[in-house]
Amino acid sequence: MLCVSVFTGCLALKSKGDVDKDIVDFAVNQLGKQIEIIEASGKFMNPRTVHNDKTVYVSREDWTSGFFPGTMWYMYELTGDEKWKGYGVNYTAQLEPVKSLTKHHDIGFIINCSFGNAYRITSDEQYKLVIIEAAKSLGTRYRPVPGVIQSWDEDKGWQKDRGWMCPVIIDNMMNLELLFLATRLSGDSSFYKMAVNHAENTLINHFRKDYSCYHVVDYDKTNGNVRGKSTAQGFADESAWARGQAWALYGFTMCYRETKDIRFLNLAENIFDFLFSHPNMPNDLVPYWDFNAPKIPDEPRDASAAAIIASALYELSAFKDGGYKATADKIMMSLSSADYLAGLNENGNFVLKHSVGSIPHNNEIDVPLNYADYYFLEALLRKMKIEKSN
Repeated sequence: MLCVSVFTGCLALKSKGDVDKDIVDFAVNQLGKQIEIIEASGKFMNPRTVHNDKTVYVSREDWTSGFFPGTMWYMYELTGDEKWKGYGVNYTAQLEPVKSLTKHHDIGFIINCSFGNAYRITSDEQYKLVIIEAAKSLGTRYRPVPGVIQSWDEDKGWQKDRGWMCPVIIDNMMNLELLFLATRLSGDSSFYKMAVNHAENTLINHFRKDYSCYHVVDYDKTNGNVRGKSTAQGFADESAWARGQAWALYGFTMCYRETKDIRFLNLAENIFDFLFSHPNMPNDLVPYWDFNAPKIPDEPRDASAAAIIASALYELSAFKDGGYKATADKIMMSLSSADYLAGLNENGNFVLKHSVGSIPHNNEIDVPLNYADYYFLEALLRKMKIEKSN
């Protein structure tokens, strides 16, 4: 029997609703401590992770900057407490200048997780305008010949040493949600067409026969051909980087929601089958950082990948009965255990432990990450909504 410890004691014999409530109560206390630090500073500090026992705060242009404001909106939905809405309003507002960012694709993560949730909950017209402007900025990265949104610039940072022309990473599937939302808000179908084209070309070019996916596919901007397939954050070019598989599952589930294109649903189901039939998937369903990492079982786990997968599966369960919710429930039970849930006032006041950023870059290994918390709480919210409606 898995014993789920939140503060102290065993929750294994409690009902699902009681366990979920205890997790929410824990998040209120844990994130409340993070808020106290931020508010006492008198300035906006956006927590991303912990390094050398110190919380790392990031700028508004960091790809993870939308997750903490988005977490505030989820806390408002989970608790109904207006104070979390106030934090969501204040911290989201700090990101408004990002609506004009064009230097990388992650404007989708940043704006959709913050302003997207803000608009979904409040229907405030000011949020709508920011979302549409951000979608226009993301659209500047669309490359019409290959029909994809370029993820990274090929001539800047560490990427310039890779010899890429138009690198597209599987993570980019997540940014399409901003384009779909902007389509509904503006009536401009060009956003929709870019999103669908990108998804279709990713479906064709990013996946292997076993439905695992490559991390990076490099396109030729002039003729649209694929120049190469590789990794930047996985163990090897032909390995299955865990968070990449999670982005794929989530992204194509979302694309099916927005398009009802059966190809996207079928792919999501096949990704699920790859993940949960893989011999290196642990019994607790929290994957190692890469399914082909050489020292399994002595490799770091990635709670962020597990949280993303769980959230995706709750949504997938609404479209097809394939045991998706039951699998997500098992993941959430594991993440809610003392193995992955932080101790109160520990872990830099993040909710989850044991996530991985990028092992090849020797960055953020076995640490808390703000997006792990974000998707964990999103998954919890989706789980509770499903169970309340049944």
